[in-house]
Amino acid sequence: MSVDQVCLIVDDVEFDRRMMRRVMAKYCPDMPLIIARNLGEARVRLREKNVSILFLDNALPDGMGVDFLSEMSSDKKLRTVPVIIVSDFPTPFMYAKAQAANVCEVWSKREFVGPSVRRVVQKHVRVH
Repeated sequence: MSVDQVCLIVDDVEFDRRMMRRVMAKYCPDMPLIIARNLGEARVRLREKNVSILFLDNALPDGMGVDFLSEMSSDKKLRTVPVIIVSDFPTPFMYAKAQAANVCEVWSKREFVGPSVRRVVQKHVRVH
């Protein structure tokens, strides 16, 4: 892994963030990790770092992850960031919006497990 590859996790629930940190530490230990608790923080982190992959919760206090995707897709730098939506309850509507926004995958929180994380990181992480 390249030194400048960074994973951003956006989730407002501390329990879920801790679980995701544990999985990332065990299965992708060389991938630096940054966290955002809402879309506002995500915007700041995306400006500060060259994010290589984004795990994005859908239901956040300041908006919906799937709606944030259209904002990202209109930005030349951010439109190429691979996104995996990780939601408590993925809906057919969410899948349709995600597909239209070129999201790599949509997972439920229980699908955020080591082998899946490692697979998606190896498949989609971009080198800067």
